[in-house]
Amino acid sequence: MISTLKCRLDGLAHKVLQWYLCRMEGWFAADSDTISLNGWDQEVLLPGGHGLMVRGYLPVINTLAKGLDIRLGHRVTKVVRRYNGVKVTVENGKTFIADAAIIAVPLGVLKANRISFEPKLPDWKEAAIAELGVGLENKIILHFENVFWSNVEFLGVVADTSYGCSYFLNLHKAASHPVLVYMPSGRLAKDIEKMSDEAAANFAFTQLKKILPEASSPIQYLVSRWGSDINSLGSYSYDQVGKPHELYERLRVPVDNLFFAGEATSMSYPGSVHGAYSTGMMAAEDCRMRVLERYGELDLFQPVMGEMASLTIPLQISRM
Repeated sequence: MISTLKCRLDGLAHKVLQWYLCRMEGWFAADSDTISLNGWDQEVLLPGGHGLMVRGYLPVINTLAKGLDIRLGHRVTKVVRRYNGVKVTVENGKTFIADAAIIAVPLGVLKANRISFEPKLPDWKEAAIAELGVGLENKIILHFENVFWSNVEFLGVVADTSYGCSYFLNLHKAASHPVLVYMPSGRLAKDIEKMSDEAAANFAFTQLKKILPEASSPIQYLVSRWGSDINSLGSYSYDQVGKPHELYERLRVPVDNLFFAGEATSMSYPGSVHGAYSTGMMAAEDCRMRVLERYGELDLFQPVMGEMASLTIPLQISRM
């Protein structure tokens, strides 16, 4: 007979444990009881430490978009797969015909069946979409008149539950602006999305006053709503309890002339921009090879772009 001993931390030690659970939930954008113990550490960490892209991702987007015909405001509703090509239909009824297509929409959009596929995707592909987790982490950005906090990377609140814990990213340390970013995740993020922007900002400020009772009120605020945004329906993917990490690879595997990319298709870098970028490069190369092969123009000695193909992008990064 095997007996078990249940241990429970008390006092500050318990609150510190909840803080670390809160940080883990922020990393995966999901509640700790839904995160796979087997898969939580399967990603590859890139070197270099924390950094902030001061100008945002616009320089990356502008560089990658050079020379491309990009149509904004064309939300896809249907993808029809044929033996000789693909027909894509958008909301206004307009259609686009191509030899192949790359599907790089957020996992939350695929889960919600916002895009219909004809014929339907194979069962193994639909299972990968259904069984991968999609988390939620939002940002409530508080802009203040002056800096009244310490020059640290994070400010945190410990509590008896991870739901009650909070943390703020200090943008002043990286960008010299008097801005703190409150970052709720999981169930807390979902609950806050039910609030108005003003109520959400007030909630974040109330949490801040638990750390700094004399904090001055923000002069501006900005609230993200990734869970209810029709173009995202969530933040990024994570390994759910009882589900294999290989689901990412299954989601990446092509279906005929449909190729899949995005952070939720990256075995090594899920939940990250790097995962989205690297799988996009691979899908583009696979698609290109498919089209060249179809038209008999494939050069077997032509160099192939790898996952880490070089591309010069102007970045301004501030170390935290």
